[in-house]
Amino acid sequence: MRLSPVSDPRPFKIPESVLVVIHTPALDVLLIQRADAPDFWQSVTGAKDFIDEPFEATAAREAFEETGIGAQHGVLTDWQLENIYDIYPRWAHRYAPGVTRNTEHVFGLCVPEGTPVTLNPREHTAYCWLPWREAADKCYSPSNAEAILLLPQFVR
Repeated sequence: MRLSPVSDPRPFKIPESVLVVIHTPALDVLLIQRADAPDFWQSVTGAKDFIDEPFEATAAREAFEETGIGAQHGVLTDWQLENIYDIYPRWAHRYAPGVTRNTEHVFGLCVPEGTPVTLNPREHTAYCWLPWREAADKCYSPSNAEAILLLPQFVR
C-alpha cells in the first residue's frame, strides 16, 4: 500500500468498504450524522483496514468504532449485495491517485430496541432511530437509501 503525501502520513484508503444498516426487529434504522458533512446522514460505512480483512470483520469493526455497538449484541448478516459507485470528490484525496470508484459490501446488523449508541465524535455528531422508509428518505447517499429500502427482505 502506498502512503499518501507527507502532509498526511496515513495510508490511502482501500477502495473496498462496507455499509452496515443497523436496525431493530421493528425495522427502525440507526442513522448517524457525519462530523465533516453536517447535511450527510448515513448508516455505518468504512473501508477495509487491510486488503485481506474479511468484509464481515470490517463490518463488525466499523459498527463498533462508529456507534459503540458490538456485533455480538445483535445478528450481523451479509446481504450478499455490492454497490460500485464514484467516490465523492470531497473525499477523493483519501484514495491513491487515479482511484475514482469504490466497491461497497452491504450488511445488516439487527439489534434489540433500546441498544445504546456511543458515537465517535471525530466522525459523527448526532444519531437518530427512524422507521425504515423515513431513514431511507433522510440518507444523503443513494446507495445507502436503496439498501435501507431493501431491509424488509432481509429481516427474518
